[in-house]
Amino acid sequence: MRLLTLAALLAGAPALADDHTMTDGPDLTFERVFASPSLDGPSPRQPKLSPDGRFLTLLRNREDDRERYDLWAFDRESGEWAILVDSETVGSGRELSEDEKMQRERARVGNLKGIVAYEWTSNGQALLVPLDGDLYLASLDGKVVRLTDTEESELNPSLSPHGNYVSFVRDQQLWVGEVLGDASPITPKEGEAVRWGEAEFVAQEEMGRDTGYWWSPDENRIAVERFDESGVGIVTRAAIGATGTEVFDQRYPVAGSDNALVELYLMDPDGGNRVNVDLGEETDIYLARVDWAPDGRTLYVQRQNREQTVLDMLVVDPATGASQVLFTERAAMNDYWINLSSDYRWLDDGSLIWWSERDGYGHLYRWANGGWTQLTKGDWVVTKLVGIDQQAGRVFFASTKDDVLAQQIYALELNDLGTITRLTDPDFANSASMDSKGQTLIVTRSNDTTPSQSYLANAQGERLAWIEQNPLDADHPYAPFLASHRPTQYGTIEAADGTPLHWEMVTPELEPGKRYPVYFYHYGGPGPQIVNKGWDGGLRQAIVDRGYIWFALDNRGSANRGVAFEQPLYRAMGGVEVRDQKAGAEYLKTLDFVDPEKIAIDGWSYGGYLTLKQLQADPGLYAAGISGAPVTRWELYDTHYTERYMGTPQADGAAYEAASVIPNATKITDPLLIIHGMADDNVVFENATEVISAMQESNVPFQMMLYPGYTHRVSGEQISPHRYNTVFRFLEHHGVTPPE
Repeated sequence: MRLLTLAALLAGAPALADDHTMTDGPDLTFERVFASPSLDGPSPRQPKLSPDGRFLTLLRNREDDRERYDLWAFDRESGEWAILVDSETVGSGRELSEDEKMQRERARVGNLKGIVAYEWTSNGQALLVPLDGDLYLASLDGKVVRLTDTEESELNPSLSPHGNYVSFVRDQQLWVGEVLGDASPITPKEGEAVRWGEAEFVAQEEMGRDTGYWWSPDENRIAVERFDESGVGIVTRAAIGATGTEVFDQRYPVAGSDNALVELYLMDPDGGNRVNVDLGEETDIYLARVDWAPDGRTLYVQRQNREQTVLDMLVVDPATGASQVLFTERAAMNDYWINLSSDYRWLDDGSLIWWSERDGYGHLYRWANGGWTQLTKGDWVVTKLVGIDQQAGRVFFASTKDDVLAQQIYALELNDLGTITRLTDPDFANSASMDSKGQTLIVTRSNDTTPSQSYLANAQGERLAWIEQNPLDADHPYAPFLASHRPTQYGTIEAADGTPLHWEMVTPELEPGKRYPVYFYHYGGPGPQIVNKGWDGGLRQAIVDRGYIWFALDNRGSANRGVAFEQPLYRAMGGVEVRDQKAGAEYLKTLDFVDPEKIAIDGWSYGGYLTLKQLQADPGLYAAGISGAPVTRWELYDTHYTERYMGTPQADGAAYEAASVIPNATKITDPLLIIHGMADDNVVFENATEVISAMQESNVPFQMMLYPGYTHRVSGEQISPHRYNTVFRFLEHHGVTPPE
């Protein structure tokens, strides 16, 4: 294997300032990796175009606080940027409610401060901005009006489509009022177990649905979810902090137990004319998605069965709540499940652009006049429906069509399905969003030598203006470390059945005759694709600077490779992933620059679970293992995620027993470090205590690091370096060290 030179690595990178010399730079420390300013440069979030297309708005993080975001606007006519809402100046600093904290955790923005969301008014003159639990209305002239001032948080705030009303959830009720007037609850207060207008726990955590109400386009009706958690089991979550413990009785539906009872109602903006939507006789179902037809005359509801093998599209009469099944989507094959998607859109003509895996790969289809037309096809995956220009008949999407490791953006002509045009540069991994009319693209891209950049483009993909060029010049935060930046290599190995598995590797500058330890990172569970050609920031470079090889491999079960690649996890978690990761370790042992006795594995969440299963399955194969926030027994994890792959403990007990790490916990003989946040509301702390107890009761040695007050997200400017310094002290203690 030939390693890329630094010159080859930088051949396609933005040029450095002329006075920057390529000398050995300082080593990256974990303290610097997680400090401000971010080594990635600016990281704008939620770019949006105003309704008239003139203004681009986004959330921009600060140089002195990488996790605090303010609201900025770019005038496309003048070319000027202006800050609209300074989160520190405007905000109250009030502590968020527990409900809002948990919503943010489930949305994976629990670490962010300041403004995390906002919404344009329909006339394009102002923006609704939630901040510190209250609501504000920001004008383009810089004026900010405070709309609410309460101790409780206003959850899931929204503007009605014409901008006449503001709505939000407070005290488990849905509130509606005129934008500059007083709001009042339009749903009843029914005790602690009943909530209106919110998404239930599994919808937020696992289903990609974070709201529980939906305005009609003419703002005459609102579809509102009501859920009753009284039948859901309680997990006593002790949020153990540094100076005390706060106990929360959290409704948490573990696999095989009762879910919340979910209903859907239609009502007027004042709560009147309320009718119940007919979701069918079976109540043990999931309310997957809710959408209005563009003309507001029809409500569409996606109903998923408990087994997650059938998805019905219901057509609902907004006046009566009566429903009927329009079509049914079924799992792509036996012994498989339906992956829920938000990649669909109802068009003005009543047709539907729809994402489905029915042919074995995720592709786009069109439903019209009672029949289906497949729009994209091939052994590749559409990963996102980006936008639709209905007038021009063009569909924009992201996919792995040209490279599974570097997604691109494409345009499809609806009147010529054979014409698919790539709109982005294949030298980068790309993502995109679009305005509602499908006229302007907002593209984000990066590669191994280029931190994240974003730009506006027209419908042909031609760049109109940089949003954030983020040049890697002498003033960039990463510039001091660029000279020692090491290239990422990519390759494949074969799984036991011949399936190609992609890997990525970063090595220190290798010295002849020396062998190096490996930091083998993994996730391993269904969903995330780890190996890709995008920018990965400073963390892996800091690990390489310490003298370790970084290595990661995507096993079967991970996303974007099609149904057959994911299916082996069905009723068999902790099996094929372990074998595929083992193949990665065995490959590493064949390389003459790898120390075969010093391969350490590290993973978080599902990856933490996988570490334990790997150490149990192959004693002696790995030098050490780090298990962060692991699921240890799948009976302890939630219904929607676990049952999708594992069925229920009642019907599939043998699969659960085989997947558990508890029965074989005492077989772990290699050095093990367990890490867990003691206030984790996702992988609850009981997962850690069960495996800890089992090993202690059998006098099996291990080490652990617990983080009081931290949830599933154990991170922060000081906590993150503490975590990684702990990991590498553990490895050094057990002799997993670089060569002298």
